[in-house]
Amino acid sequence: MITAVYPGSFDPATYGHLDVIRRASVSFDRIIVGVLHNSAKSPLFSVEERVNILERATESLHNVEVKPFDGLSVNFARENGAQVIVRGLRAVTDFEYELQMAQTNRVLAPDVDTVFLTTSLEYAYLSSTIMKEVARFGGDLSKFAPPEITDAVRAKLNLMNL
Repeated sequence: MITAVYPGSFDPATYGHLDVIRRASVSFDRIIVGVLHNSAKSPLFSVEERVNILERATESLHNVEVKPFDGLSVNFARENGAQVIVRGLRAVTDFEYELQMAQTNRVLAPDVDTVFLTTSLEYAYLSSTIMKEVARFGGDLSKFAPPEITDAVRAKLNLMNL
């Protein structure tokens, strides 16, 4: 049984993230989406909120589970018995950083491989940052993520503006 982890901040998750999760779920027996707690960032959602939102968004994918983590992705992979780290690539600009991280992870954990999945073309422009920016100005989020995510983004921004 091949287990893969897909680590990220997912603040918030987008159709691009969900595309990678769905495609990875077909390629691997078990996918663990790791929601990173990064103390260096000020996320829109707490780790717990991001885990809950992603659980709802992936509930139809029976071999996917969502867990919080902090620290190194390779340690998260090992803690979960994963042989593979999945990373999504939107554009060439992502590749240099992701390659450097994959090579570093390979030095730290030679038994864990990194697999890159290119995001489907219709989501290549999309990022969590873009989605939050559009949301802050009241734009239509329906092309960026499903309602369980976009509704949570709008609700969070409304609470912050009270």
